[in-house]
This record gives sequence, C-alpha cells and structure tokens, in this order.
Amino acid sequence: MTDQATELLHKATQWWSTDIIDMKPGVIRFRGFPIEQLIGVVSFPQMIWLMLKGDLPSAEQGALLEAALVAAVDHGPQAPSIAIGRMAVTCGLPLNGAMASAINVLDDIHGGAGEQCMELYADIARGQDAGIALKTAVEQGLDAFIAAHGKIVPGFGHRFHPIDPRSPRLLALVDAARNNGVVSGRFAEIGRGIEQVMEERKGRKIPMNIDGATAVIYSELGFAPALGRGLFILSRSVGILAHAWEQSQQGGRIKGPMPPGIPYRYSGPAPRDFAK
Repeated sequence: MTDQATELLHKATQWWSTDIIDMKPGVIRFRGFPIEQLIGVVSFPQMIWLMLKGDLPSAEQGALLEAALVAAVDHGPQAPSIAIGRMAVTCGLPLNGAMASAINVLDDIHGGAGEQCMELYADIARGQDAGIALKTAVEQGLDAFIAAHGKIVPGFGHRFHPIDPRSPRLLALVDAARNNGVVSGRFAEIGRGIEQVMEERKGRKIPMNIDGATAVIYSELGFAPALGRGLFILSRSVGILAHAWEQSQQGGRIKGPMPPGIPYRYSGPAPRDFAK
C-alpha cells in the first residue's frame, strides 16, 4: 500500500470516533461488554443507562429509571403526538412513518417540559451549591425562569388531572431510593420546594405532574437535562407505536382531528363577490 493510500485509510478510520460500540466481523461490544454477555441478563433500562452513561447501573438505579419510563408511555389519543400517529396511519403511512410523524412534534411545548423542568431544578441546585438556602434558591430560580420563559412553570399543574396520579407514586419510589442510599433525594426536595413556593404565591396548590416527577428521577440519577427529553421520547414512543398499530387494525381512511360532522370555526370575511 502506498503512503498516500495509507494516509487516506487512516483519515477514513478517524472520520468517526465513538466510545459506545466496538463492532467488527463476529464481534459486537457495547462500552467494552460483549453483547452475548448482556443478552438475557441486562434489562432494557439498564441498557439505556449503559449506552448513555458508559457503565451499568445498580439494580436499584435501573429500577428507578424503568419506573420513570413506564409512567410516561401514553396519555391518550387527545395527546397531539398520539393523535398525529393515528391520523398518519389513516393517511396510509406505515408504522415507521407514523412514529416519525408523531415524534417530530415532541419539541419545546409538547414534549419538552421534562427537560425544561430539569434545567430549572439544576439552576436551583446551583444556587444551593453557592450557599443559598433551599427556599431562597427556589424563589430566585422561579423568578429567573419566569422572566426568561413566561409564567408557565414546566412540570407543575395539569390540564386534565387535579392531581396527576403518576407523580405521587414516582416520588414515593424516589423517597424509598433515598432511604436506601440509592439517590440523594436533593431534587425531590427541590421539586417539593417549588410546589410550596408556588402555593404561597398563588394561594392554591399546583401539584407536580409527570414531567416534574420524571425530571426529579432523571436528575437524581445524574442525567443531563437535554437527555430528559430524549428519555421521554423513548418512553412515549411505546404509546405511539401501540396506538399506530391499533389504528392500523381498526382501519379508517384520512381521519382528521375531528369527525366530518363537527365543523371548525370560520373567522374570515363575510361572503362577498369577486369584482373583475
């Protein structure tokens, strides 16, 4: 091989670099572990942890991650992402197209609350690290967030549920994990501190919702805020797949968001003639 060819091959092999997988003929290793040693031993949540964080979690850490993933899989056909997945099927898309269409709407407003809540928690935690008391750090963090993003605080309150039935269970699991030394419990305290300050300010309780509770878990487990959205998408993809498959079995063609007999509201000009 010529020097030029050797240099070209070297550049090609250096083009992509990854710590995640070592794959060659007959060999597949994730973070150094042979896949054949992981199959049947490592759970899917543990595999997610391995891929994202580079090592394997304890059984307790994996169970807490799994609980958060299970809690957010679905919220009914009224959720835009689920509705879009079902509508896409009736427009002729296969499962992969329906899932892609649905996942594409999981952005800042629908799907981003968990990540945003984790960012708020992290900001409050930084205030505590600087020596600020929890309540003051919460007040300052809330004020800064509202000034930057508006009055809606992600992770708290729910349009459908006076109390989100998923949140108390998830927080109970965090409390148990804290008591067993699995997590610090710091972010659960921050989340509850936000509830308390918001209740004092508004005169009524605005309970933590699924996004706030999973943000507690993902923060307690050391995931970066940006990964909070990715983990939510992994979770909600299960519900999207289930609904898309169900719709494919039910049939239907070109179903819109409402039945044809229910009209939309027209708000344009009154009927008029076009003058040539």
